[in-house]
Amino acid sequence: MRGPAALLPAVRRLLRGIVVVGTLEDAEDLVRARPDLTAVTAEGDLLGAHFAQGGSAGAPSLLEVQASVDEAAAELEELAARCEELAGAQAAAAERRTECAALVEELGERRRAADREKSAVAQQLGRLAGQARGAAGEAERADAAAARAQEALEQALADVEELAERLAVAEESAPFGEGGAEEPDTSVRDRLAADGANARQTEMEARLQVRTHEERVKGLAGRADSLDRAARAEREARARAEQRRARLRHEAEVAAAVASGARQLLAHVEVSLARADEERAAAEAAKAHREQELARARAEGRDLKAELDKLTDSVHRGEVLGAEKRLRIEQLETRALEELGVEPAGLVAEYGPQQPVPPSPPAEGEQLPEDPDHPRNRPRPFVRAEQEKRLKAAERAYQQLGKVNPLALEEFAALEERHQFLSEQLEDLRKTRADLLQVVKEVDERVEQVFTEAYRDTAREFEGVFSRLFPGGEGRLVLTDPDNMLTTGVDVEARPPGKKVKRLSLLSGGERSLTAVALLVSIFKARPSPFYVMDEVEAALDDTNLQRLIRIMQELQEVSQLIVITHQKRTMEVADALYGVSMQGDGVSKVISQRLR
Repeated sequence: MRGPAALLPAVRRLLRGIVVVGTLEDAEDLVRARPDLTAVTAEGDLLGAHFAQGGSAGAPSLLEVQASVDEAAAELEELAARCEELAGAQAAAAERRTECAALVEELGERRRAADREKSAVAQQLGRLAGQARGAAGEAERADAAAARAQEALEQALADVEELAERLAVAEESAPFGEGGAEEPDTSVRDRLAADGANARQTEMEARLQVRTHEERVKGLAGRADSLDRAARAEREARARAEQRRARLRHEAEVAAAVASGARQLLAHVEVSLARADEERAAAEAAKAHREQELARARAEGRDLKAELDKLTDSVHRGEVLGAEKRLRIEQLETRALEELGVEPAGLVAEYGPQQPVPPSPPAEGEQLPEDPDHPRNRPRPFVRAEQEKRLKAAERAYQQLGKVNPLALEEFAALEERHQFLSEQLEDLRKTRADLLQVVKEVDERVEQVFTEAYRDTAREFEGVFSRLFPGGEGRLVLTDPDNMLTTGVDVEARPPGKKVKRLSLLSGGERSLTAVALLVSIFKARPSPFYVMDEVEAALDDTNLQRLIRIMQELQEVSQLIVITHQKRTMEVADALYGVSMQGDGVSKVISQRLR
């Protein structure tokens, strides 16, 4: 084997006991002779004393598995094509079956129509036969009537001839002339004339009756002919219906035969489909088995590839590590020459691992033993791990020291001066803070004193003013936090006469307004001001409460000036001066003033 020197030991160790031979027979002979060796052939067969891999005894190769998969895929495609063909045949048979069923249904419908038509023809034939029988009877009756009329006519003719003969004999026996015999009796003549007229009338009626009967006989004869023709047409239609019925029966038999054949063909198709489904299932099972074998082969291929990649990476890492070591050695040699001026051979000879390591200097605060034979004071043999640990500790200490700063003294002096200045500023800030806290304390004490006095005066005045505005009522101011006068709030409790409520939200609008006015007046009296401005404070008050408020305003008017905006006339009556704004007809506003006192 040839290869990188760094990898050859590992490769030799991996391939120890493996011999390459030409054929499998040579491998068997070698293993039989040397059971401790493993033989591998050029085809990839691996043979040992207790195992054999490759060839017929091992798993199929990737090419064999791929060929099997391709064969299974081709077989599956063939079966799929056959299934498609059988599916097409099944679809055609189903379509043929549908057509035959439609044909059978159509023939049945035609047969039922022919039966209905036959029934209608039979009914019409029966009706025509009845009509023919009626016409024949009527014709016989007409013939009898015609015979009787003919006899009556002949009798009438005979009577006429007899009367004519009698009339002629009468005329010959008694002629009229000059000097003749006596004239015949007129009554006899009249009777004979009447008889002749009657005979002629009878002859005329007999002739009319004969003509009428002849016309009826002709009409009956024509009707009989038409009925005969209709009967012949019905018989011909019945014969055609029989022929069509026979043809439909034949077509129905043919359709039944076709349907039977279609059912047999469908049965064959179903059997073929079942066989195709079984073959397809078998093909799919074979495909699944081949896919499992292919998956196993691919997994083995991936494992082998991963192992090969691992070996290749190991080789590459070995090569890279060797190159790094060589580069490191070259750098160390160059550094030794540049920084120490010592040749690598001399450096190794003087400080190599064969030389003992001198004792380490004591650490800060550490004392060495005084005995020179103590192990701490004697050189020690070179141990690479210990020396690497000492090197790392020295490098960490060196990095902690950092680089030498030549301006460290100047920077220290500047920082010290800065520290002294900031210390003085901090002391000034502390003193200022103490002064400010003292000022705040004094301000709080003064605010607390002023607020306490103002609250007490306002609370005292509020009780008096509230009792004046609400005679019989009670009102007072209550602190929410009496222990802390700087953050406390003030609650107003008001109980008008006749009510038990104290909350302002439960009072009416006028009572709330009057309570607010009482609080304002209390503040005004506790801490008077030169003037006050009020904006419609009495708008929601009735006359009684308004009068009470006006009296309080008059008291305030004695020590202060009140500016009141109001619409109440009674408030205007107690004022010293009135000021109003009016608009003239031209739309321009104008201020009007009026002094009352």
